Amino acid sequence: MSISMREIAKIAGVSSATVSRVLNGSNLVTEDTTQRIRKIVQDLNFVPNNSAIHLKNGKSQIYGIIIPDLTNPFFTETVKIFEELLVENEKELLVANTDFHATRTQRSVRRMLLRRVDGVALLTSEFEAAPLESLVQNRIPVVTTDHYRTAPGMSDIVVDFAGGMSQLVAHLKSFGHRNLGFIGGTEGLVTSRVRRESFLDAVVKQGLSSREGWIVEGDFKVDGGSVAMAKILSQAELPTAVVTANDLTAIGALRTAHEKGLRIPEDISITGCDDIAMSDIVFPPLTTLRISRKEYARLLFEALRAGTEDLASSGKQYTLPTKLVVRQSTGPVPGTHKLRHRRTR
Repeated sequence: MSISMREIAKIAGVSSATVSRVLNGSNLVTEDTTQRIRKIVQDLNFVPNNSAIHLKNGKSQIYGIIIPDLTNPFFTETVKIFEELLVENEKELLVANTDFHATRTQRSVRRMLLRRVDGVALLTSEFEAAPLESLVQNRIPVVTTDHYRTAPGMSDIVVDFAGGMSQLVAHLKSFGHRNLGFIGGTEGLVTSRVRRESFLDAVVKQGLSSREGWIVEGDFKVDGGSVAMAKILSQAELPTAVVTANDLTAIGALRTAHEKGLRIPEDISITGCDDIAMSDIVFPPLTTLRISRKEYARLLFEALRAGTEDLASSGKQYTLPTKLVVRQSTGPVPGTHKLRHRRTR
């Protein structure tokens, strides 16, 4: 059931102009009245259909982007490039950060609906179907990442983790590594599962091995990588190389390895994924999988623009390639068959 701004005003006992001021963030309305109107708007799931930000053609010229972690350079770098693309095309950007919480994703989608954005790029994995449906129902095209599903009004960008992990594992194999560990992402996320399965597939296909104690969950952040690496290093026998779900995780793994007195890569090799700017600065510089933020931003824009131009069109699946970047954090397998702990003094 749809409801008008006039009806909201009637329920609140105020004028339509007052409701409009509240929805547009004006500070000319008292706090009590503002809170009362916002509660009614929320309870009735009201989305204004005649927002002042609309132009005559019904387009706001605003695109939304929802990211899981604003502190991760991969996402901030992507957002920066995406915004530059929008500015070149005389459009604006609305950014929302979920911090890996599904409820925040829902609130972020709500913000996008209220602002009547022309399209939304969802770079998160932790979302329910309902927020997606609410966007599509409101004729707002959506592009997701690693959702592995398309539909009318909804496109998806698939990162080629399978190809990337195959390159990475082959690189380690060429150095003589046979026993590999893995630090994954946050449990329950599709992208975490895809990265772990891509790693395991590559290990099996190339005749290498891993084991349960060497495969540990992380959280895509530095501290999570540190804790996970400590778990791997507590095993009686250690892998000679550890592959991680992203560069921040690898940086955390490097930190713990250094603290344990291990030399990288002489005692153990460590790899990342993303190729953020920081990966070339840490010691030693990280061997990693490059995911081009420039290409990512371009695909996001292309998918949203296509959806905006033809709302009835079927969604399309795009592939974002990965590329192996070899630096100093990987090297030949240690000479001994069993890597033993080097104790710090």
